[in-house]
Amino acid sequence: MSEKLGEKTNEPGGMSRRGFIAAGAAVVAGTALLDLIPSGLRAKAWAAGSDGLEKTTCTYGIIPLTDCAPIVIAKEKGFFKKYGLDVTVSKEASWANIRDKVSIGALDGAHMLAGMPIAASLGVGAVQKPTITAFSMDLNGNGITVSNDLYDRMIEADPEAMAGRPVSARALKKVIDADKAAGKDPMTFAQVFPVSTHNYEIRYWMASAGIDPDNDVRLIVIPPPQMVANLRARNIVGYCVGEPWNERAVKLGIGRTLITNYEIWNNNPEKVFGVNQEWAEQYPNTHKATVKALIEAARWMDLPDNRMEVVKIISRKSYVNAPVDVVKMSMTGTFSYVKGETPRPLPDFNVFYRYAATFPWRSHAAWFLTQMVRWGQIEKPLDIESAASRIYRPDIYREAAGELGVPYPTIDSKTEGTHSGPWTLNDATQPIAMGPDRFFDDMTYDPANPAAYLRGFDVHAMKFKPEALA
Repeated sequence: MSEKLGEKTNEPGGMSRRGFIAAGAAVVAGTALLDLIPSGLRAKAWAAGSDGLEKTTCTYGIIPLTDCAPIVIAKEKGFFKKYGLDVTVSKEASWANIRDKVSIGALDGAHMLAGMPIAASLGVGAVQKPTITAFSMDLNGNGITVSNDLYDRMIEADPEAMAGRPVSARALKKVIDADKAAGKDPMTFAQVFPVSTHNYEIRYWMASAGIDPDNDVRLIVIPPPQMVANLRARNIVGYCVGEPWNERAVKLGIGRTLITNYEIWNNNPEKVFGVNQEWAEQYPNTHKATVKALIEAARWMDLPDNRMEVVKIISRKSYVNAPVDVVKMSMTGTFSYVKGETPRPLPDFNVFYRYAATFPWRSHAAWFLTQMVRWGQIEKPLDIESAASRIYRPDIYREAAGELGVPYPTIDSKTEGTHSGPWTLNDATQPIAMGPDRFFDDMTYDPANPAAYLRGFDVHAMKFKPEALA
């Protein structure tokens, strides 16, 4: 593939509403009090928090997307400093930059696509470099947007399919078939990186309607901030990207969002914080301090009263560099699929802490591995469970969460597609309220049987039979 251009309670983490708000208020109050301490004394106070850290000055990379927020908020609200870390946030131009700079040590760690540590560790599309994650940055956050012209063609081809929600790719299949019959070249769509959630999501959505994304369309890579300009220039007819770049196209009136990735897979994993394995082994206390700061930042961010402050911070030029009124849409729980419509409620579009969102589930890693197998990126059979266990590190997360006193899962894996509504995870230090995990095509995923899961897909590009995984 060309690289050119994831008992009912209602409170985060299973905590009571009063306890959860009190915990958030304590964090805010602590940060506010520190602002009153003279800078010289403050430096000494922070130094006390750096005891045992092998490295106190770190540079962490981000891509300008709303889900870079845990790193940015940990920096801006003092959570990194609380744990003795002096962190510089480096805005990078592309996911390839992130991958390469972490690989060579130019970045200590970074905002990564959930599949990137896996690909780096296995050498999929890159020089092999063992990379791990002990922190999941968020759930959901992406969408599939198309040009107004293509949207109109899809409405004409199958108005019934386009009237449903979630919108299927059935109408797109009819447009593609019509173009083939007329001898036209395949249409060009974009996603952000070959091993991105976006790549697997747009493929999953297309393939569910019988579209072969490797042959029926042209699927290219474009960095997230460049998506809107390429849609406006008609270089592409659609894309899958994270926010705010779907709402930006909608706000400008140049495109319509068809479906969000929450609708494709409820509460799917999206980004992680990734570091080289050797870095984690050389600086274990620094790594754990970073995870603690990120957990606290995510918990603070998921309090509704704090979301607008998060929006204002990440909208800055030094971070996402997008208008506040665009960034706030998804981040405050609303979404507009078309310009001028009344924003629709989507309270779980961006989840940072609720539903055990920060936990690095090994079953999520295994799901990404199945998609790499499905689309031929992994060409030889491998032990999926073993690979997932090396790369996703809940053991490190549990140590950090335990020291914070926050609830965490006591299991490493879970099934997906088996809950259509809220449920409670009891395999945890305290019961954790969880959200739906349904796939839009009603498939279910059991990480204990990846071969059976892969056999359920009619459209694929597998290089070996799923049975070989067993």
